[in-house]
Amino acid sequence: MDNENLNKEFKVLNLTIEKFSLTYGFFLILWGVVISFISGSSSATSYIPSFLGLPLIIFSYLTIKFPSKKKLFMHIVVIFGLVIFLGGLDVIRSLIGGYAFENFWADISKTMMLLTGLYFLVQCVRSFVFARKNRE
Repeated sequence: MDNENLNKEFKVLNLTIEKFSLTYGFFLILWGVVISFISGSSSATSYIPSFLGLPLIIFSYLTIKFPSKKKLFMHIVVIFGLVIFLGGLDVIRSLIGGYAFENFWADISKTMMLLTGLYFLVQCVRSFVFARKNRE
């Protein structure tokens, strides 16, 4: 282990993983609100990305506010990231069933959750690996 890595923090898009998680949570909330507005949906299910973004914001903020509990809160954040990814997998059901994008906005949201959720999970795992390698 070199001393240079000990002083570095893992970054995604030039953000610490905590701030990246916070940003992703705000993105999900905004996505749910905008898509619900654009589609004219009155269904609460169109806000699922928003509902999942809220705990990301809460636990990411707690990670920043209480750095001594970073490990706990970031593991909770990853669990919500996994739920987002798994929720996005539902788009595969409509693809297999042959009715993909009949409900265009719902399938776009599921696709977004699948792709961004996967990216988010990969970055979280990379962050955990980085932290483990650089532990004192």
